[in-house]
Amino acid sequence: MTDTATPYRVLARKYRPQTFAEVIGQEAMVRTLSNAIATGRIAQAFILTGIRGTGKTTTARIIARALNCVGPDGNGGPTIAPCGECVHCRSIAEDRHVDVIEMDAASRTGVDDIRDLTEGVRYRPVSARFKIYIIDEVHMLSKNAFNALLKTLEEPPPDVKFVFATTEIHRVPVTVLSRCQRFSLRRVPIEQLVEHYRHIAAAEGIAIAPGALGLIARAADGSVRDGLSLLDQAIALSGVAGVEEEPVRDMLGIADRNLVFDLFETVLEGDAAGAVSRMDALYQGGADPQMVLQDLLDLTHFVTRLKLAPEAGAGDPLEDGDRTRAQPLAATLAMPVLSRAWQMLLKGIEEVQAAPAPAQAAAMVLVRLAYVADMPTPADLVRALGNGEPVRRAAASTAAPPAPLAAPAQSSPAQSSPEQSLAAAPRPATEPLANSRQFDAARSAGLAAVAMAPVPMPPPAAAAEAVPDIALDPQPQNFTDIVELFDKHREALLRAHLWSDVHLVAFDAEAGRIECRPTAGAPRDLTNRLGQLLTEWTGTRWIVAVSQAEGAPTLAEAEGQRVSAVRNEVAAHPLVRAVLDTFPGATIAAVRDRFVADTAGSDTANDEDTNEDGFSEDVFVEDGFGENGAISGEDEP
Repeated sequence: MTDTATPYRVLARKYRPQTFAEVIGQEAMVRTLSNAIATGRIAQAFILTGIRGTGKTTTARIIARALNCVGPDGNGGPTIAPCGECVHCRSIAEDRHVDVIEMDAASRTGVDDIRDLTEGVRYRPVSARFKIYIIDEVHMLSKNAFNALLKTLEEPPPDVKFVFATTEIHRVPVTVLSRCQRFSLRRVPIEQLVEHYRHIAAAEGIAIAPGALGLIARAADGSVRDGLSLLDQAIALSGVAGVEEEPVRDMLGIADRNLVFDLFETVLEGDAAGAVSRMDALYQGGADPQMVLQDLLDLTHFVTRLKLAPEAGAGDPLEDGDRTRAQPLAATLAMPVLSRAWQMLLKGIEEVQAAPAPAQAAAMVLVRLAYVADMPTPADLVRALGNGEPVRRAAASTAAPPAPLAAPAQSSPAQSSPEQSLAAAPRPATEPLANSRQFDAARSAGLAAVAMAPVPMPPPAAAAEAVPDIALDPQPQNFTDIVELFDKHREALLRAHLWSDVHLVAFDAEAGRIECRPTAGAPRDLTNRLGQLLTEWTGTRWIVAVSQAEGAPTLAEAEGQRVSAVRNEVAAHPLVRAVLDTFPGATIAAVRDRFVADTAGSDTANDEDTNEDGFSEDVFVEDGFGENGAISGEDEP
């Protein structure tokens, strides 16, 4: 019968380690501290960092007990195994030792708090061997507080030790880090967590299924305290009957592993409707949409590991059960498919976290993933375009190396080049690809793959023969032609950046090479997009290189200089000067070049209205009242 007079202590507090031997998963730190205490080489300050629940504050208290323990007889010295019976061990365990000062920097961040601390450093310990200052979440201290601590931290009295703990080591100034011995507490492996939780459950007299232990250890994510809190919750959920796997799965919102495999296979088969249906069933069964995507991400990683190393995860009891179903997937799925699934799921998890309706966001992620599952890989596309083969589904392709491109029968492999093989490959002129969607995908992905240069681009004649229906643009002969080409294809944003943010250094139309210097306002991928789109539109490979040379002015700057020169030339014209002098306050509003070829209304040009440059100048002069009028560029008023 439970004693109601004794308050219940949660497992995380009840089974907190009291000695270094009880700390799990931190062997390197325990070995270093044990050797330092045994040899008397004890630093004046330690800083412990790591994720929550790995034992930072617990280790700090063990250090305080180890340095101040006097043994049961009162005559002992610093030890790696505190007795737990002397007055100092008991007082520190009960958080009431006068010489062990524990401070929470999250609530005491100011410089005045640190000044009070440094004032106390000057006094010797009251009863213990060392005065220990434990500062938790030390990264929360203000800049002035850190500065006030520096001098004391560097040269403390011999009987004062500092122990800092933080989860965000990057926020601690390097001047503080350089004065401390740093220990990074790593995540505790799953197998150690499972064994630790099994011992605790046995000590509590609770029967717990191995599958439930595995789920709790996975959800703990390397944090001992998080796992103990989940174990406490699972025991409260199941009662005295014992902890089973299914209730724990419902408590954590985790889908059944077999159902996750079914969903994974359905998505990569391209069955969007089936994937959405399975996702709805998991959601109605209590699974968290974000956890489902996380499980799919973990499964993608596991299948990729098996593909690269078939023995990956061997001996792990939590992964042995997945190997049977994962190995056929690893043998069937190609590496590009797995990489694409990883990237889309990783992005999808972020979308689900930010979405107002996580279930709907997760369903849309699965729809996108199922849709691209039908798309072939770039290597298959190039091979299909070159050989005239039907485009195969990417999900059905295996990890086998791609077959070599077809070559003429009379040529040996050593005598044929990739360009010759691609150009000479037979392809019926009347046999299109499977459908327009595959054709568009093949064209885009195939040209993009050529732009990245895994396979050389065939000459224009061969390209026209391979894809006869694609109308290619003529080769641009200067940078202005490129800007007009982007204007033609309605790439307004890139056209604006090319106009305003690119200094041309070199241009070679025959070699298809451009060197330029983008300004700070240009997008990072401007040169990549420029080369890719030019290659796609012209059918010839273009290389765009970034240069550090000054280069020519941007087209916007050149146009501004031209307009300024024309304006200055017009302002110096006698007629314009006469108008400006006659009407004080008048300004030149605009200058327009009117070409005779564009304005002639008959077979004979009106030569008397033109100057030696072949155009007449219309100058718009605005007076001080906002009215304006045009005057012709004649020499006589």
